[in-house]
Amino acid sequence: MSTLKLFEKEEEELKFFEENEDSDNSSNNSLELLEEIAEILVTGTDWTTATLLDQLVRENIQLNPRFQRRDAWNIVRKSRFIESIILGFPIPHIVLASNQKERGKFVVLDGKQRLLTILQFYGRSETKNNNFSLRGLEFRQDLNGLSYKDLENNSDYASIIAPLDNQTIRTTLIRNWHTESFLYKIFLRLNVESTPLSPQELRQALHPGDFVNFLDDQSVNSQSLRRIFKSKEPDFRMRDNELLMRYMGFHYFLPEYRGTLKAFLDMTCKRLNKEWENKADDIREAANQFECAVESTIDIFGEKNFSRMWLSNSRTYRSQFNRAILDTMVFYFSDPIIRKGAITKKKAIDNAFKEICSSTSNGFRESVEGNTKNIGETYTRLSVWGKALREVLGIDFNVPELLENRIFFNGLH
Repeated sequence: MSTLKLFEKEEEELKFFEENEDSDNSSNNSLELLEEIAEILVTGTDWTTATLLDQLVRENIQLNPRFQRRDAWNIVRKSRFIESIILGFPIPHIVLASNQKERGKFVVLDGKQRLLTILQFYGRSETKNNNFSLRGLEFRQDLNGLSYKDLENNSDYASIIAPLDNQTIRTTLIRNWHTESFLYKIFLRLNVESTPLSPQELRQALHPGDFVNFLDDQSVNSQSLRRIFKSKEPDFRMRDNELLMRYMGFHYFLPEYRGTLKAFLDMTCKRLNKEWENKADDIREAANQFECAVESTIDIFGEKNFSRMWLSNSRTYRSQFNRAILDTMVFYFSDPIIRKGAITKKKAIDNAFKEICSSTSNGFRESVEGNTKNIGETYTRLSVWGKALREVLGIDFNVPELLENRIFFNGLH
């Protein structure tokens, strides 16, 4: 593979069974959003590279330091972006939304990698790519191997520094928005034709707090998540963070789930941020149990097959990773008693899972491959797998119950 390719990947990217967070698509919700659209203020400004850098350094444009560890672009792509600025090529615009909680500050809806690249090239980011040297340039090959400091400290490159600092980059500012649902819609529209990003990125920007910070640190350092993604680096789409967030939500608030995953995860963020001081130790322990649960799931099913659907017609596991199946596995295997019993009966557990996947009457397959976020499907997969585990292990523990389209659950023991 050529070193000049924009994306250099050492390993094949993990394929997810497609499942997007849902929002309320009712006509009433659409009318409310239309009313909000009529009130928002959208303005365009031609900020220069130097102005954007200043706004980033002063943290008026909020590029969370934790996000900066999730670097999606390699050095060649970063270098060619800087080259485009120097040459005056058209640059995709940046989209910012005002932070309703802090006047004069903005949340980034589109353009994070471009902003991070500027911050790194100017040597103002505390990341491994900070102060990187240009590489793989197509038009200004004479600049290959040079960093911003090299350019700045050599008078021969004065003609480079001025256009770089003063190049205008179109920036769109969205003000006077009222609901997160509106920003979420804009976020999805902006990313529909680009590399899809996890809504977790927007969620963390809108709901900062101690729990959110812990979750991101934990997902970065999690060895089990690194095994899932087969990567030594954090996932730049924050899908690793999202998997841990889903576990926390169902672990603490399953009875409060109402079938809308986005709202449920938003609520989880807000509640655990607020309760962090009193629940920090318990949340840390829950995260430790998540690690053990993932490791046990891998041990039982194998690294290639865990959290994938069993296809009885071909007697193989589906290649795509399934979030809903992982949710179901870690929900039970996060319990030490269940986990210990399952490890001693790995073959029987594997067979039990194949059996519920193959059944045409229990609804399990539909609950992990259809509209997986409905209350009925969420209950079905947790209930069917929980009852299968109880039968195989011979251990008495609680399984969620469904009454009037609400899930009731008071803990496993």
